[in-house]
Amino acid sequence: MFFKNKKILVIGGTGTIGKNIVKHILPEEPEVIRIFSRDEYKQFELQNEVKRNSKLSYWIGDIRDYDRVLSAMEDMDYVFHTAAMKHVSFCEYNPFEAVLTNIIGTYNVIRAAKQQNIKKVVFTSTDKAISPTNNYGATKLSAEKLISSAEYSKGRGKTVFCTVRFGNVLGSRGSVIPLFVKQVREGKAITVTDLSITRFMMTLEQATKLTIQSLQISKGGETFILKMPVIKLKDLAEIVAEETPKKYGLDPSPVDIVEIGLKPGEKRYEELMTYDESLSAYELPDVYIVPSPFAPGKTYKKASRPKPGTYSSEGEIPLTKEEVRKLTMEQNLI
Repeated sequence: MFFKNKKILVIGGTGTIGKNIVKHILPEEPEVIRIFSRDEYKQFELQNEVKRNSKLSYWIGDIRDYDRVLSAMEDMDYVFHTAAMKHVSFCEYNPFEAVLTNIIGTYNVIRAAKQQNIKKVVFTSTDKAISPTNNYGATKLSAEKLISSAEYSKGRGKTVFCTVRFGNVLGSRGSVIPLFVKQVREGKAITVTDLSITRFMMTLEQATKLTIQSLQISKGGETFILKMPVIKLKDLAEIVAEETPKKYGLDPSPVDIVEIGLKPGEKRYEELMTYDESLSAYELPDVYIVPSPFAPGKTYKKASRPKPGTYSSEGEIPLTKEEVRKLTMEQNLI
């Protein structure tokens, strides 16, 4: 077991991904998991979810505060960095706040990890970092560059840094399914920004396992990209409109679906890998690996070279509506 008797810090450990990482690692009998986040109520909720456990340590702090991050990393082996400002519209209207958390915060994580001789750090990014049209994507792209260039700037340090790039995580806090379900239960129309939108979607289990696997196999500076299905937002909205009344015993009459227009910075499609990245990438059955330009020459067992091309939700064949329905019901998202 990779994490047996190890000390792990989960930054953003009360978020959707962070919590699930904690729950996955606990059975491996680590020495301690330190949960670092700035929201004491979410830490209180997590304590109640996992019951009392002597292996869990709860730290209040913000990645904007370098001294607190440095202190949280003391004597740790591995770091999962999942904290972020991630809502596109909030990052648009509060751009410098997103810079402080997503860029300066990540820089603080890198500095502290090198100072504390952490073995490995994995940073969670987003498909919105590719060809960004919004501030959230731009800040995550900058953070990715900081992580990959840490291989170049770490000197004699031994810390290994890597990035995982996600699509949308089904059912995560702030995702559209809980919003759509809430609107139906309140008797309102489902509001969709644009019915032509396509998105990469992954389950919480996939996101968690990708993050843990990436930390385990990383060699320095890579970006790991899970191969994931594409769904049409129109299909997702229709499924929620059809299934929510059945589950909650509501009026079975049709639910209206209303287009409200794209939010500032929102795209109709997303990209997970650029054409240029594909030229240097490696491919495994479930994941692409884009090496750092600052750490050439690394190879990966059983990896091949992918066909060059942009990995875009616009260019992929989406799941059928019934496949989306099956996935949504299997994940108990309604």
